[in-house]
Amino acid sequence: MIYAAIVTNFSIFLIHVFGGGPTVAGPLLAAKDIETVPKLTNYYCWHLVTIVLFVMGLSWVWFLVDEAAIEVAILASGLSIAFTIWGVVLVLWKKQKLIEMPQWILFGFSTAVSIAALW
Repeated sequence: MIYAAIVTNFSIFLIHVFGGGPTVAGPLLAAKDIETVPKLTNYYCWHLVTIVLFVMGLSWVWFLVDEAAIEVAILASGLSIAFTIWGVVLVLWKKQKLIEMPQWILFGFSTAVSIAALW
């Protein structure tokens, strides 16, 4: 299951970069109705998420190579759980449809795989 966690987390990273980049980050930068500081702050946060997603995948690789590094796998799992919960809370709070913000689905899958890998 560790391999599944690696593949799942790096897949989320790739979806974020190659799927979300053109559909979210690109239009964000092109938006004319957002002031520079909020726009660039959001873009900065986009890249912070990119880094975190990559490190989550890397954490599972580290745990595969060295089982003594279980804390990094637990941390990656905890982040996945937090991202799942926040994704659902945000959708419900802002009264959106769950499918409009599907990130919770990806992180929910990552959470399930991560828990199975740690079990």
